[in-house]
Amino acid sequence: MSRRTPTRRTPARIALAGLALASAVALLAGCTANDSLAQQYRSGSGQGYISGDGAYTVITAADRAAPVEFVGLIENGDSVSSDDFRGDVLVVNFWYAGCPPCRLEASDLEALWRRFAADGVNFLGVNIYDQPATALTFATEFGVTYPSIIDVNDGGVRLAFAGQVAPNAVPTTLVLDREGRVAARISGLITEPSVLRSMITDLLAEPS
Repeated sequence: MSRRTPTRRTPARIALAGLALASAVALLAGCTANDSLAQQYRSGSGQGYISGDGAYTVITAADRAAPVEFVGLIENGDSVSSDDFRGDVLVVNFWYAGCPPCRLEASDLEALWRRFAADGVNFLGVNIYDQPATALTFATEFGVTYPSIIDVNDGGVRLAFAGQVAPNAVPTTLVLDREGRVAARISGLITEPSVLRSMITDLLAEPS
């Protein structure tokens, strides 16, 4: 399967990303299809976590910080920036190839990317550890068709997100609204894709 690169809005548009990540361990849990987790997210209980799974954070539009500004290079050497994604919802996943939870959730992220691509939703990986060849090998092995910024050399993308939503695990997944503001985060393995799906759907429903 060939990898697809999202079309840029102005010069070109690919997929983006960021967050200040450092620590590594995420508990492995089998992927489940328990819709009660999505219902728990939808209930708005404010508890701030999905019972038994990864912690999540949802930020209301009134409480979101300023748009995140970043620049990075994806695996093929092309440059992307936050400006390429303004006006679209963006999902940013921090990962590296040797991370077992990253391998487990790769197919779920790809499936959601394919589901929402036509709705103006972009996905972007941020690889915090590997060089381009390793990242591309991972993408081929796991069928990932959206690009990743290679952030190991200077950590610039992670720094761009520092102080907004503190990460506590690898992987971490962020969802940015159409203005480029962090609106939601899942910390650790995505064990229930319906929760991320609901986060994306809610942002798509917000006024443009």
